[in-house]
Amino acid sequence: MSRTAHVAFFGDHDHTFDLAKPELIRELENLTGVGIGALVGRVIETRTFFHADLEAVLRLGLIGGGVHPKPAAHLVETYLPLMPLAEVQTIAIGTLAALWFGVKPTPEHIVNEETEQ
Repeated sequence: MSRTAHVAFFGDHDHTFDLAKPELIRELENLTGVGIGALVGRVIETRTFFHADLEAVLRLGLIGGGVHPKPAAHLVETYLPLMPLAEVQTIAIGTLAALWFGVKPTPEHIVNEETEQ
């Protein structure tokens, strides 16, 4: 698993959210109208985000995590409106924090990387 991936329950099971690809970051910046640093600040630090910010983070995070764009959009359209905003924000925070700070590899992750080499 990527050092920038966040795994969270969304919809019907756990999904991987990852925004590390530069094209996803650029698309996120275009959709939100701010740079990635400003977006991280307004979602994580100041909580002055727009609902559309959370939608974009989740949809693009799913795409970066391996979900095809159409199913990713469908998941967000279907499940996000049913969730309390605090739960949605928690997934967005986890996704952006993983991108910004990285995640510590788990022992299982380290073993998998060693066996792949």
